[in-house]
Amino acid sequence: MKRLLLAATAVLALGALSGASQSQGKKTLAFVVNGASDFWKAAEAGVKKAQTELPNYNLSFKYPEQSSAAIQTRIMDDLVAAGVAGILVSPVDPKTMGDALNRVGGQVALFTTDSDAPNSKRIVYIGSSNTDAGKQAGQLMVKAMPNGGKCMGFVGLPGADNARERIEGVKEVIKGTKIELVDVRADDIDQTRAKRNVEDMISARPDINCMVGFYSYNTPRIYEALKDAGKIGKVTIIGFDEDPITLGGVKEGTIVGTVVQQPYEWGYQGMKLMAKYLEGDKSSIPANKLIVIPTKIIDKGNVDAFWAELKERQGRK
Repeated sequence: MKRLLLAATAVLALGALSGASQSQGKKTLAFVVNGASDFWKAAEAGVKKAQTELPNYNLSFKYPEQSSAAIQTRIMDDLVAAGVAGILVSPVDPKTMGDALNRVGGQVALFTTDSDAPNSKRIVYIGSSNTDAGKQAGQLMVKAMPNGGKCMGFVGLPGADNARERIEGVKEVIKGTKIELVDVRADDIDQTRAKRNVEDMISARPDINCMVGFYSYNTPRIYEALKDAGKIGKVTIIGFDEDPITLGGVKEGTIVGTVVQQPYEWGYQGMKLMAKYLEGDKSSIPANKLIVIPTKIIDKGNVDAFWAELKERQGRK
């Protein structure tokens, strides 16, 4: 019943959005994420900033009620039916969504972010080089464990390019060292399952002395499970992205570091770029159709400055 109410609300909202857009003569651009996660709040803040500079557009930010390719496809189809001019999407599963992405891309301007779908009709990808981000995580691992270690990885959607490329980046850097990435456990962006995966590893594999959280919420769930088990400080933790729990762990020294992206820029630059494209200015679309926003390592030395900047951008104290 809750899902039906959510779906009905979404349809009504889309109808209202379409009617408002038509009455005001404004085009609508939408940012569709891959799941409900605090990670996307920065991107949402970027979209809100872009709205202040794009008065002739209505900008919309869409969270699926569940991380599912089918649900995300339905949201995009509804947006197209409501008359949006462009969609910036983080595909849940680019490999299985080819037909859906091509259908959407054949009707509106389609950009990708976070996880690319290069074989689709998307116009451009704007986001991180996830391979480079993985390499940076690998560098943190090598620095933290000069004598080697056995690591377990945790991720949401292993089939998504962002996950696959991060894992490949880590493996490339630790190859030839005494560090081993034993396995990577998936949770399909189910946070209860994400924590349970960590708890299972704590019980089943006491030899694991390193854990890597490949998605934004994975590191907080690692932290919580280790804390509950009394093992914080005994297992090396490497993270991705800027969840407050992750940044708090970096600040206190219980998490070695985290590799952060710039989702604020994805939202801000992505919306402005899409508006320019729709206005006929395609000069900012590179020949390789990739716009890479650099990632960076946050450790104890720079976490305070980064956190302050993040809070300011998100309008939080």
